[in-house]
Amino acid sequence: MKLATQLVQVGVGRDRGTGAISMPIYQTATFRHPGLGQSTGYDYSRSGNPTRQALEESMCSLEGGKRGLAFASGMAAIAAVMQLFRPGDHLLVCDDIYGGTYRLFATLGAANGLKFSFTDLTDLDALTGNITPTTRAIFVETPTNPFMKIIDLEAIIGIAKRYGILVIVDNTFFTSYLQRPLEMGADLVVYSATKYIGGHNDVVAGLVVCRSEELGEKLAFIQNVAGAVPGPLDCWLLLRGLKTLAARLEWAQASALHLARFLDQHPGVKKVYFPGLPGHPGHELCKKQARGFGAMLSFEVKSKEMVPQVLEKLKIISFAESLGGVESLITYPETQTHADVPEEARRRLGINECLLRLSVGLEDACDLEADLSQALRPW
Repeated sequence: MKLATQLVQVGVGRDRGTGAISMPIYQTATFRHPGLGQSTGYDYSRSGNPTRQALEESMCSLEGGKRGLAFASGMAAIAAVMQLFRPGDHLLVCDDIYGGTYRLFATLGAANGLKFSFTDLTDLDALTGNITPTTRAIFVETPTNPFMKIIDLEAIIGIAKRYGILVIVDNTFFTSYLQRPLEMGADLVVYSATKYIGGHNDVVAGLVVCRSEELGEKLAFIQNVAGAVPGPLDCWLLLRGLKTLAARLEWAQASALHLARFLDQHPGVKKVYFPGLPGHPGHELCKKQARGFGAMLSFEVKSKEMVPQVLEKLKIISFAESLGGVESLITYPETQTHADVPEEARRRLGINECLLRLSVGLEDACDLEADLSQALRPW
């Protein structure tokens, strides 16, 4: 089956007792045992729940992995992955990364004895130059957040295999519908499932899919012991979101390309970061390793004085954190998503007081263009 068909079919046929098309929500904390030493296969919902199992197995199948695991948030998912490492272990991390991930690594990760090198992973010489005898993994976002840099996964994975280190890919912006890291040889794929997988701005959750049984078993143990799991209703919302993922992404990325072209020509906009534009440095690479350009873009307005005006005047696009939902959202990285990145690092990366990040939703593209146009006036 094509992936779009697989997405629509998630959960269908799992409840053989009733034939329910929609996977039931097993809203229970515990399960009754048939007798002493006997189990239905479920004991306590932290350890396993039928609705969560349907989600985890569906994600595993969709990604082409060996084990899928659901968590209470994207950060909980990444925190669980960090439990695979020990004090003294070194990880290479792309420098242009979500601020919450940076905060996790720089605070809790460092407090637990892990060492991180934040590196421009588009520069393969910089990557190999930062590998040490204690390097255990490379953590990649592609596209990156917020500058939508495209990192060469094939090259990164090839280097990692030569050195015997893991590759972890945060695939939140593209999902498996557009980009398939495990099939390219990555070891783990992580998601803020809050975003495109949920797709409706109504659930917070995270997911990890493992390429090997060994990593799956280790993470399943961590998941059960730490207990940062989503509830049954949250898992059902993610299953529902998966069913429309293909249709939502196809529509949203077409609108994103429309808006990127509009902003690229606007006199009030200094620069647009979107891999779908031919001038983007990762445009050709993105065409090679993904089946689309996604629906996320960032842009710089001409002056910092324009930012509050734009955010206040927008009528359809909401000024709110998060991304990947049906509603278009605009974010100010300087004080929101990347506020925890030190100012010196923000400036080095190019995060400045003029930068805005736009998650393009499912509204009509012409309406979104008109909304941006009126918010950018009189420029």
